[in-house]
Amino acid sequence: MYQPIRLFDDIFYVGVNDRRTHLFENMWPLPRGVAYNSYLIKDEKIALIDTVEIGQVEKFINKISAIIGDRAIDYLIINHMEPDHAGSVSIIRNLYPEIKIVGNKKTLPMIEGFFGIHDNVLEIKEGDELDLGSHKLQFYMAPMVHWPETMVTYEASKKVLFSADAFGSFGTLDGAVFDDEMDFSYFHDEMRRYYSNIVGKFGSPVQKTLEKLKGLDIKVIAAAHGPIIRSHIQEVIDWYHRWSSFDTDQGVVIAYASMYGNTEDMVEVTARALAEEGIKEIRIYDVSKTHSSFIISDIFKYKGVVLASPTYNNGLHPNMEALVNKIQHMGVKNHCLGILGSFTWAGTATKRLKEFGESLNWEIIDHPVEEKHALKKTKYDECRMLGKLLAEKLKN
Repeated sequence: MYQPIRLFDDIFYVGVNDRRTHLFENMWPLPRGVAYNSYLIKDEKIALIDTVEIGQVEKFINKISAIIGDRAIDYLIINHMEPDHAGSVSIIRNLYPEIKIVGNKKTLPMIEGFFGIHDNVLEIKEGDELDLGSHKLQFYMAPMVHWPETMVTYEASKKVLFSADAFGSFGTLDGAVFDDEMDFSYFHDEMRRYYSNIVGKFGSPVQKTLEKLKGLDIKVIAAAHGPIIRSHIQEVIDWYHRWSSFDTDQGVVIAYASMYGNTEDMVEVTARALAEEGIKEIRIYDVSKTHSSFIISDIFKYKGVVLASPTYNNGLHPNMEALVNKIQHMGVKNHCLGILGSFTWAGTATKRLKEFGESLNWEIIDHPVEEKHALKKTKYDECRMLGKLLAEKLKN
């Protein structure tokens, strides 16, 4: 038995929680799991908005049946084709063979490609409306937020935005599904970690989508992951504006690799200098211990970045190289970069980190600090100076 969860009298949440999967997309850690959100509108016509990941389909079907009984679903709205949302499409089609699958011109070829479905589909365009009876659904394209076929669905009478991955978050819904039922502060960091790692590369398309949606009166944001937002709507929209424009806070992320502690010593000295200069938000991460998704999330939050690596086989430490490759791939903008490095017989790490910063047009703080062997007085003072110069840049 399932107790229906209502957004409104005839709009229901039928999503599921996944507390077993360790890595989202086989990449991003899920310390508190993830929710796959789906929604059902029960009207003269019944519409299901998105499905769930295939491993959770039994719970999903049981929740739907608890609401509609033997009635058939008339429409399946597909906002986004990624398998964590569209994974159950074939099963839904088999259970409801007359269902009409609704998507845009970029969605429909994916439906055929993934599932071999090409009949009983409805192609919709920007601004089209689907009449369910008392509920009218309107569709708006949101390409590259974060796949090319992504769209959002707006229910006009209750002013609900079914936003696909936009405004989504890692983390399961532990009893509470609405933002005002829970300690929503936890989801601030997890929403930023989700955005920065999953959507972060596509800041410009996100900005365009936000501008498009500005004219809608939105009372509820029903995303495909994370809480349903009804009390913090403007707040989360403002977060997306900031993250997608790379608008950051005064703070510093220090990410380092250190095999035997010499590079870490340089980091500690630089961090102390930053603190003495009044920088209160300092986050230090060992790239061999902390997953890159948490580091990247904080880089989207703070303007200052210090990267520190020993030279390893004439290059960067492999874990540092993996981090900078991800940041470079995302095209992260508008940061100040301090560089630290150490070596034993030939130093190239600082050179590689400088090239990385230049490739993103980051502002590089005067001359990288590179030490041979253990940290000594001259380089100690240079590490302090690097911290001071970075602090001055952030404060000004």
